[in-house]
Amino acid sequence: MNPDKTVFSCHNPEWRGERPAPSLIARCAQLAMLLEVSASPKPGNVDREHNYPDTCFEHFVASSVAVYPVFELAAKSTGRIGQLLRSAVYESSAWQQGGNTHFGAFLLLIPLAMAAGEISREQGEQPGCGKTFFRIEAEEFENLASHAHAFVRETDCEDAVEFYRAFGHAGVRVNSVEEFDLEDPEATSDLRNQNITLYSLMEIAKGYDLIANEWTSGFGRCLEGAKIILDFMDARNCREEALAGGSVSICSGTGINEAVVYTFLKLLSKHRDTFIQTKFDAETADYVSSRAGEVLSGWEISGKKAGDFASILPRIQEFDSELLDKRINPGSTADIIIAALFIALLGGLRF
Repeated sequence: MNPDKTVFSCHNPEWRGERPAPSLIARCAQLAMLLEVSASPKPGNVDREHNYPDTCFEHFVASSVAVYPVFELAAKSTGRIGQLLRSAVYESSAWQQGGNTHFGAFLLLIPLAMAAGEISREQGEQPGCGKTFFRIEAEEFENLASHAHAFVRETDCEDAVEFYRAFGHAGVRVNSVEEFDLEDPEATSDLRNQNITLYSLMEIAKGYDLIANEWTSGFGRCLEGAKIILDFMDARNCREEALAGGSVSICSGTGINEAVVYTFLKLLSKHRDTFIQTKFDAETADYVSSRAGEVLSGWEISGKKAGDFASILPRIQEFDSELLDKRINPGSTADIIIAALFIALLGGLRF
């Protein structure tokens, strides 16, 4: 391989004799957020072609860049998810004025980044320059999710308090947890008095909130999304390329945009988006899922070959226009896509 094309090298001081994992993990999280908001057409959501009146593409970009230090810290951490969440929300809002852009994504990415960091420490350092590129193999994705699930189960009352503080600062639209009203300033006192953990709050909300359900069920939809993305990219004639002691999947063309759009629609068709349910009702959320399935009808990946994705583009654009006109945005599905991209990038996906 041409040395000039080597991305990570022993000649780079950043990667010589030091653990590169926290920096790489943070970059994967940051890139996942940028890829998700850039993907277009992504029906109903802000992307590089569509803005909402108060929140635009650039707000999401600014938020994605702003939170890098928080993800790097998360990759080095073994606790305090609530504090990391509040830090992410504060960093995001300090750099843009578009309101809540990534609250749900932060809830997923922070424990996943912590899990990736713990796995890197378990793997230990390799002597010399034998392994400068940290990655998690696809067969270990379940282990990543298991580590993340362990972290969220270990949250305590102070994490719940920090969650409420972060929620108030971000101005998130969610269903309020009945026992602890998110708009009640006395709620944090109640949390402490009853010693309610952040995981307990998620258990209360898991029946009507997609992100809470991911926390309590072990991040299964995030893993599902990562697999769909990787399968789609594999179908675009990917090749394995050696890279400083490891290998990555290099894929031809601009398939990553199509992969994100396809995965977004696929997950939306299978799982009710709870942000839509909160903003409108369950019937609207079910209708949107049904429409996503109709758009994809007749087009699937088969035999590791992707069909002509452009053939269904008019249907996707029509669906996009319908949701934009109705101000219906599947925000929870977008959060799952970000986490799925993060996992796929940790697995070595490059394009």
